[in-house]
Amino acid sequence: MIYGNIHNAFFEQQAAMLPASLCAALHFLRDTDLAAHEPGRFEIELGGVPMILQVLDLHTSPRAALRPEIHRKYIDVQFLAAGGPEDAAYYNDDGTGETEEDLLATARDILFYKNRAADAREGRIALEVGTYAVYLPWDVHVPAVQTGDVSCPIRKIVLKVPMAACLPEGMWEWK
Repeated sequence: MIYGNIHNAFFEQQAAMLPASLCAALHFLRDTDLAAHEPGRFEIELGGVPMILQVLDLHTSPRAALRPEIHRKYIDVQFLAAGGPEDAAYYNDDGTGETEEDLLATARDILFYKNRAADAREGRIALEVGTYAVYLPWDVHVPAVQTGDVSCPIRKIVLKVPMAACLPEGMWEWK
C-alpha cells in the first residue's frame, strides 16, 4: 500500500517513483477537478492505459459495519476529493480471511471478506481532501470508515489501474 497527498511538497518525487500508469493516475487526480465531476463509472485512458474511473458520493460508516475488500486484476487508487474526514483500514492478505462474497471473476473484480473488525490486525490511514491511497492486490482495505461518532458525506474517487500495466508482460496473472 502507498499513500500520500496531492498537496504534499514531495508529490512529484513520490509519483515519479511509481510505474508510469500509477504516476499518470496520481497526476490525473491532482490535475482534474473531481469534486465537480458527475458521479458514475467511466472508462478512461491515461498514459495509453485503459482505466476505470468511479466517482462516488458516500457517507462514512462505523468500521464494524463495513466489509474488507480486495481486488486481483486492478490496483485501486482511492482519493478523497471532497468532504470528510475519512479513515481507511488496511491489512495484508495473509490467506486467513474468510470469504463472504467472491466477485473476482466478474467485471467488478472484488472479493469481500467477512468482517473481522474486532480481531483484525489492521492499520488506519486518516484521509483529508487530497489524500490518496494505492491498494495493491495483496492489500485488504476498508474504505469510508467514519472518524469519531458521526457519519459524514464524502466524494470518493476510485481509479482502477490494471495490475498488468505496472509489470513486465506476463508477470502478473492471478489464478
